[in-house]
Parts: sequence; structure tokens; C-alpha cells
Amino acid sequence: MATAKEQRDEQSQRLDRIEQKIDHMADAIIALARAEEKIITLTDFGKQQSEQILTLINRVDRLENLVRQNAQTVQVINKLFWIITAAAAAAISGMLFIQ
Repeated sequence: MATAKEQRDEQSQRLDRIEQKIDHMADAIIALARAEEKIITLTDFGKQQSEQILTLINRVDRLENLVRQNAQTVQVINKLFWIITAAAAAAISGMLFIQ
């Protein structure tokens, strides 16, 4: 039969092992909480990035529309310039031939 001291030592060792397991579980729970915080942070960051990308897409679309409008305006101005230049050249050459 085991003596009282041996029984106390056994129970003490058993409690030490249980405490170690509890400490390991606490560390694991803390690590999971940190990982969850990181996931939440990354999710929020991803949402912000998505919103910024949508904003940029909208800006690019508006810019494309402005470029199209400007291109049409430049084409009209270019045509008017050449019409005026041709008319001036015809007028000048006509005046030269009349004299």
C-alpha cells in the first residue's frame, strides 16, 4: 500500500500535468483569438480595397466619357480649321488670279 506521501506526490504530479494541459489550451485559445483578429482585420481591409477599386473604376468610366467628348470636339475643330484654311487659300488664290 502506498504511503500518504507517495499519494500526495502522485496527485501533485497529476495536478501539474493537468495545469500544463490547461496552460497549453490557454495558449491555443489566445492564438486562435489573435488569428481571428487578423482575419477580421484582413476582411475589413479587403472590403476597403474593394470600395476603392469600385471608386477608381467609376472615375475611369467618367474619364473615358470625357475623353470621347473631347475627341469629338477636337475632330470638329480640326475639320473647321481645314475648311477655313482651304477657304482662305481659295480666296487668296482667287484674288491673285483676278488681278
